[in-house]
Amino acid sequence: MNGYKFFLFGCLFTSLTWSLSLYMYWKLNTRPDNYSNVKLFRKENTFEYVKKQKSKYFKNHMDKSGINDLGIIKTDDDMATRDKGYKDHGFNALVSLRLGNYRETLPDTRHKLCSTIKYDQNLPSASIIICFYNEHPQALFRTIQSVIRRTPRKLLHEVILINDYSDSENLHKIVDQYINDEILQGIVHLKKTNKREGLIRARLFGANLATGQVLIFLDSHVEVNTDWIQPLLTRVRDNRTQIIAPIIDIIQPDTFDYKSSPLVRGGFNWGLHFKWDSLPKGTLVTDKDFVKPIKTPTIAGGLFAVDREYFNEIGQYDSGMNIWGGENLELSFRVWMCGGSLYIEPCSRVGHVFRQHRPYSAPNNEDTMARNSLRLANVWMDDFKKFFISKRMDLLRLDYGDVSERKALRTKLGCNNFEWYLENVYPEMLLPTDEADRLSKKLENVDKPIFQPWNKRIRNYTAKFLINLSNTNLCIHPIKGHQTKNSKLVLRSCIRNKEQIWYETDKEELVLSKLLCLDSASGNPVIGKCSETGSSQRWKHTDDKGTAFYNLAAGTCLSVNEKRINAEVVMNICNNESSYNKWNLVIV
Repeated sequence: MNGYKFFLFGCLFTSLTWSLSLYMYWKLNTRPDNYSNVKLFRKENTFEYVKKQKSKYFKNHMDKSGINDLGIIKTDDDMATRDKGYKDHGFNALVSLRLGNYRETLPDTRHKLCSTIKYDQNLPSASIIICFYNEHPQALFRTIQSVIRRTPRKLLHEVILINDYSDSENLHKIVDQYINDEILQGIVHLKKTNKREGLIRARLFGANLATGQVLIFLDSHVEVNTDWIQPLLTRVRDNRTQIIAPIIDIIQPDTFDYKSSPLVRGGFNWGLHFKWDSLPKGTLVTDKDFVKPIKTPTIAGGLFAVDREYFNEIGQYDSGMNIWGGENLELSFRVWMCGGSLYIEPCSRVGHVFRQHRPYSAPNNEDTMARNSLRLANVWMDDFKKFFISKRMDLLRLDYGDVSERKALRTKLGCNNFEWYLENVYPEMLLPTDEADRLSKKLENVDKPIFQPWNKRIRNYTAKFLINLSNTNLCIHPIKGHQTKNSKLVLRSCIRNKEQIWYETDKEELVLSKLLCLDSASGNPVIGKCSETGSSQRWKHTDDKGTAFYNLAAGTCLSVNEKRINAEVVMNICNNESSYNKWNLVIV
């Protein structure tokens, strides 16, 4: 009997213990500050907590009324327009088309002091020269309209458009009709070359037609920003032997987002490729330093201003160069070595579409970059050309044409040698012959950006959730695990662990387990190294239930073709009626 009482007492004690444990577990896990083990779909007090926190979560919204983002692909025709744009132009033509002929508002990316500068009203007028070849019409029209609308009429002498014998006959008619429709005939002049000349000779064609005091060369896919021209013209007026380039801001090729560029200067490597360099130490100390012109050994070449008469005196471009490539370094070396100078103007900002690839080639697939580089090396680099040749031994027998006229120009102008250029203009340039101590001193003189490994960078996380396919118990899961780059994604039963917990950032990234980012760059989504720059890792959604996930670069939405375990996650057209691209964001 006593044994039976002890047994009953033991059962009662065990029941009370378990009841107390379960009660404490429930209390702890329904507190707002402890939600690591909640049910897939929250109810009661947890649901109320999430509801109250909506203002904190889910900030990367698409337009709920129909997802009216510029790059959204809703039809097969949209997809075809996008794909053809990347092929023909190196950027998203669907976004370019929807953006229209003029963008009313651009972010003012200048330093705050730039807007306080008062420019003289008595400035020289400019001829703007824009050459185009097979350009997307809307990109060209935005270039023209941004120049006309953001340039004081008094300073704009003319805009000269040079059609470099584009393949499409319709393009010339479209541009001509646009000029007539907009009543721009008095200021915009459209000309066409008789054959394909390439950028270099097309610019020479335009320069020889121009009559403004200053020439400003622009690419055909840019948008000039606030008060862009006044600082350029001021510098040219104050010193006619200066060539002045603006800061080239970045227009993303997939989204056309306009991003500020940092203050850097131009350089080159011994393969004779242009590159951007950090500024010498001590260049930027006070606020005023951020609005001073930056001395630069080279310019990128796409955008710059130069006194027209000085441009002619200094020898214009080398007309023996073909199509594109090397002309910017040749001009840079020549100007510095022959008594001029090159500067970048921080208070002049021009956005440039940085295409994903150069969408055209030279006739007969000639390597014009190599040929043009050989010309400049043999005219301007003296014995230092051996460093270039050592990088490109394959070019020893390449015919680069007659350079006798360019050598005669160098003699006529009384130019310094290339050693003078390296010592006085670009002393930081590393030479293959530099000894260790000399090399160390050169490296010490340049400000190096502090490098932080991508996986150690601090991110601002705004939400944490599972991505659950609506009306299922299936969630997005990496096939090879959350630590494996380029792992594809599939549907698996929802679980709350590192393989399925996504962190959303204020940069519209989705980071799996705070390590790898969801990326659409390869076509179908994968997880990869977080770039913090590319739009292929930017995702938008409408809310936490039944939302689409739209990728800004792809223009398509996160989808599946089947509702089953191990179904692959893909990118499909954003169809509001489809249940295969609707997702629930389950807060964890």
